[in-house]
Order: sequence, then structure tokens, then C-alpha cells
Amino acid sequence: MKSPEKTLEFKIERTIPASPGDVFDGWLNPKIPGNPWNAAEKFILDPKVDGLFFWTLQGTSHYGRFTEFERSTRIQHTWMSPKTLGYESTITLTFKKQGDDTLMTLVHSGLPDHELARGHEKGWNYFLDIFREQFGKGSRKEYRWEEAHPGKK
Repeated sequence: MKSPEKTLEFKIERTIPASPGDVFDGWLNPKIPGNPWNAAEKFILDPKVDGLFFWTLQGTSHYGRFTEFERSTRIQHTWMSPKTLGYESTITLTFKKQGDDTLMTLVHSGLPDHELARGHEKGWNYFLDIFREQFGKGSRKEYRWEEAHPGKK
């Protein structure tokens, strides 16, 4: 399938009170709330170049392939879900030391310019807020479907 003619890109940043290595490892650890693998009802995760992932949440499938993997600094993978309308989008995560903290940046690009795809911005902000809370003196808040999707059952 060809790429959509008009695309969206979202850039979301969080400063996290931990080292880049700890944040990188936390993002890939399905036991840590705030990453996509933790919220999944079912998942497959093979985090390496050409490794695949698949996860479901409330019966909705998400899947992709890791395209870049640089320990403690960068992860890039493709992303598909019903909200990408059949198009493959790209997620790039970077982890940069910032004093005693880490600046974590998530860029989701190549999304079709459609209302369903725009929901990714809200979703990633919600996930990253929970993820940040798992470090330092955070609240250790956990993922809740109802909070991520108000008004839906």
C-alpha cells in the first residue's frame, strides 16, 4: 500500500528522573506501567532489528517491526493498528542524558491525516505520563483503560 498523501507527525517529550539505560530498559519491560507492552492483554515482543511485536488492547491489535535498535539511545519501529487505516507508520524513541535525568522523545510519523490517527497523540501522552511516574519519586500510577478512553466502554 502506498503512503498516504497527507500525513501527521506527533512529537512528545518527557524528562524522566533516571539514566538513559534505565529508561530504555523500562520502555521494553512489560512489567513497567506506561509502555505499550504493559497495557496489552496479549503480546509478542522481540526487541531487536527485524524483530516483531504484536499486542492487543480491548481487542484492538497493534503490530510492527523493529528497524533500529541502539542500546540506551534509540529505538525505531513500524506501527500499524486500525487507527492507521492500513498504513504503516513509524515510531522513533530517543533517550538523551540531561543532567541526572533522561529526555525521552517519542516521534510518531507517517500517520494518515485522519481523525482516527490523531488519537495517537492523546494516547502517547497518556502512556508517557504514566511511564514517567514509574521513576524517581513518581506515584507509580498504573494504566487504566477508562482514563485513556473517557466515555468508552
